[in-house]
Amino acid sequence: MSGSNRVAWFVFGLLAISIGLYPISYLFIDSSYGFLSQKPAELVINILWKIGFYGHITFGGIALLVGWSQFSVRLRKKRLALHRNLGKIYVTTAVISGVCGFAIGPFATGGLVSALGFMALGAIWLYTTYKAYIAVKKKDIDLHQGMMVYSYAACFAAVTLRIYLPILILIFGEFLIAYKIVAWMCWVPNIAFAFYWVRRKGLQIG
Repeated sequence: MSGSNRVAWFVFGLLAISIGLYPISYLFIDSSYGFLSQKPAELVINILWKIGFYGHITFGGIALLVGWSQFSVRLRKKRLALHRNLGKIYVTTAVISGVCGFAIGPFATGGLVSALGFMALGAIWLYTTYKAYIAVKKKDIDLHQGMMVYSYAACFAAVTLRIYLPILILIFGEFLIAYKIVAWMCWVPNIAFAFYWVRRKGLQIG
């Protein structure tokens, strides 16, 4: 691995781990601070919404934490059993988080534009994760690897959202406008990059 690749891999892992651990912060804040302060009070206390929200960020955080390691060629070659076990954890947590995210999507801050963006993200994450799982069960490794790239690109939206949002707030000077944009911007470029990466690697996915 070249020096530049090592740096990229380090940054990739650091971002995945740091944002993967982000949900822990909700143990120490209440709804009057941070992201929850943007939500209507009646929504924040709704038990079904709370289950969906905390299920989404908790299991999404775990998926983000374990998912990046799945792209390590060394891990796949030297510790295949660990790779497979981490893959099972990723698929399970991604499905739970994706379902929860899709369920709370209609209540996204910013109305219909944001809701459609996040629900589309949830649908893509669930679909690509499912396809990756089915492919590996059928021993279609090319399809499995390709769909995992797309799946984790969708998962990594949790990272890119937190990178783009403060920049968009600075540009537009308003949270709501920035949030409507980031609901799409956090994942569309990721999926475009995944498409480029899959094509570059020559993976045949149909």
